[in-house]
Amino acid sequence: MTTNDEVRAGRRIWSGVAEGVAAALVALVVAVVGLYAFSAVQWPAFNSSNVTRALTTVGQVVAVALLVVSVLLIRLRKWPVVAKLASWVGLSSFVTVTLGMPLAATKLYLFGVSVDQEFRTEYLTRLTDSPALRDMTYVDLPPFYPAGWFWIGGRVGSLLGMDGWEVFKPYAIGMLAIAAVVALVLWAKLVRADLAVGAAAAVTAMTLAYASPEAYGAVLVVFIPPVLVLAWGALHRSSGGWGAVLGTGLFLGVAACFYTLYLAIAAFTVVLMALVAAGAAVYQRRAEQRPRVGGARAVGGPAPWRAAIGPLVKLVVIGAISGVLALVVWAPYVLEQLSGPKLPSGNAFHYLPQSGAELAFPMLEFSLRGALCLLGLIWLVVRAGSSRRAQALGIGVVALYLWTLLSMAATAAGTTLLSFRLEPVLLAVLAAAGVFGFVEGAGMIYRVLDESAPVRTVSMVLAVLGALAFTQHIPTVLTHEIDTAYTDTVPTETPNADGTFGERADKRKPSAVAYYHEVDRAILDQTGRPRDESVVLTADTSFLSFYPYFGFQALTSHYANPLSDFKARADTIAAWSKLDSPSALLAAMDEAPWRAPDAFLFRRDTDTYTLRLAEDVYPNDPNVKRYTVAFPQSLFADPAFTTTDIGPFTLVTVRR
Repeated sequence: MTTNDEVRAGRRIWSGVAEGVAAALVALVVAVVGLYAFSAVQWPAFNSSNVTRALTTVGQVVAVALLVVSVLLIRLRKWPVVAKLASWVGLSSFVTVTLGMPLAATKLYLFGVSVDQEFRTEYLTRLTDSPALRDMTYVDLPPFYPAGWFWIGGRVGSLLGMDGWEVFKPYAIGMLAIAAVVALVLWAKLVRADLAVGAAAAVTAMTLAYASPEAYGAVLVVFIPPVLVLAWGALHRSSGGWGAVLGTGLFLGVAACFYTLYLAIAAFTVVLMALVAAGAAVYQRRAEQRPRVGGARAVGGPAPWRAAIGPLVKLVVIGAISGVLALVVWAPYVLEQLSGPKLPSGNAFHYLPQSGAELAFPMLEFSLRGALCLLGLIWLVVRAGSSRRAQALGIGVVALYLWTLLSMAATAAGTTLLSFRLEPVLLAVLAAAGVFGFVEGAGMIYRVLDESAPVRTVSMVLAVLGALAFTQHIPTVLTHEIDTAYTDTVPTETPNADGTFGERADKRKPSAVAYYHEVDRAILDQTGRPRDESVVLTADTSFLSFYPYFGFQALTSHYANPLSDFKARADTIAAWSKLDSPSALLAAMDEAPWRAPDAFLFRRDTDTYTLRLAEDVYPNDPNVKRYTVAFPQSLFADPAFTTTDIGPFTLVTVRR
């Protein structure tokens, strides 16, 4: 028979789901309308004018004002529906204007198509071209990097008829706006409504400033603090909490489909929570069975260790739920790994910048960020024994520092755990704690001074001023990322005055990317095959970010699928360059263990064609060494090869 508590819990879950769907729809409308409005005007480039910066600040003020109105209505207990809508519109508007307005004059997202954003764009281009789970670069391989965020983006691009590189910006901003608002709904189910608005806004602001370049990870960062509270509520209860178990499992499953590192730290934290909860339960059971002063010792009760079963069973259920969801994107890779030959592991963890060799202490910085984090740390310590929220977030902070230390220790084994990428998560957790600390600290001052009205007003004004000061600084934090979006070149369909097809958003001379359109046309004409049926060997791998050809070799081993055998491919390319005749090259290509290139895209250098490749040199920093492989032009003097000079490139297609 269903109990009243179970019925209420079920209703609470379904009401939360319904609110989440409604909030997501509101955020979607806000993002679409905002981004469309931004694109309808010919704005000056962000890196050469302060116009878009000024308009970004105006938009942020309006968004923060909506959040303030929401909090006031909640505190006054008036118009609850209006208060919710104001919070949803305010938060989604804040995300949209903070990222969308600075990027309004470019089609590219933060970091353009440079560095890491190159392979992310390549992945989105691949999954926009086809919904099949395929590796971003290599033909006939299942993906190693989780495809969830990119697959959804690919479906959005396909629906809108946009190329993958072009849909990246609006999709990334819209998805983050939706995630922030849905996270707000989750917060509202865990804490008081006004606290939920403040915590969600603070976490979102930190995420925009320090995690937004990794758009597929940022949508998880905004959820991690409330999910920690949710998970602790599930594991620390002696009974019940199965709705929270389900929610935690679902989040970990989605994280597995989106970003492996954030899955790892979230799962590590949940396991730590389960161990702490199990230990606390055993300790409490022993305390209950301990004889009282002047009383008899309790006998016949269950063994203390049995108290640990509850939290550990819930942990297993969370793991099972997340594991089933993870198989949605991981099953093809796991099956291929189990059935194929044993290959050297990938180098994805071979990176150790200085920030990964030090512990981050943002709470000791002299800045607004530092002040909020310090306030959060103080609140975590003071309330550790009395607040479930403080316990949950505190365990999260401890887990992050433990992971960082483990990452540093792993360097002795020749690898890392990429702890430097977790600083945005630490900032998000401390920001949430800082909001709770600010509210409770202001409450203590109210009571001490016994003049609540003036103190409340002052605290509200300080909070709003601090929020505005931090938020208007976000574009400055992202200056390099924004500038790159304006200086990178994108291909165009219409020619420039010099006959090239490409433009930079800052209207300066485009790079060699302007010749990609002609390269694409030549490959299609000379091979007679669709793009996704051709393999191209090139060192200009950004070509694969714009057009869904498969590559013979990835940009670096750190982004390469472990199943691709990156090192052996690099050795094979070098060996091909040393052959003495076209027939020998054709024979070697036929004998290669992988599908040989259908086209080579080289740079020209006197009487050779060159590829500038990369090798892993970890533990050095930088961790990549560039080297050049030169092919004699005579290697392609055969009717089996068609050679075409296009700008600085030479395209060689293979006739089979």
